[in-house]
Amino acid sequence: MGLSARQFLFSAAAVAVAVGVYFGLKEPLGSETVSWVCVLAAFPFAALGFIRYHGMTAEQFAGAYIRQMSTPKELVFVPSDLYASVMADTRLGEVICCD
Repeated sequence: MGLSARQFLFSAAAVAVAVGVYFGLKEPLGSETVSWVCVLAAFPFAALGFIRYHGMTAEQFAGAYIRQMSTPKELVFVPSDLYASVMADTRLGEVICCD
């Protein structure tokens, strides 16, 4: 029907969530309010099946995010002084000028 397997699975999950929310919250919230809650609850599941971020699917992005956050990184600041490096190229701070 034009969907890939992962799009179909995420769409089925969105339908399952919407049906569960509808039957679970129909009595306390009423029919109109629960319809909006169903849409809001099912949207993330449906979106995960279709949206790509930097060419990655939702599963690939989650794996990359977890790997990045679980890897400890030590950031080292190495200052660089542009003025000092330019002055070091001249003769002891003398300005060399052409006449």
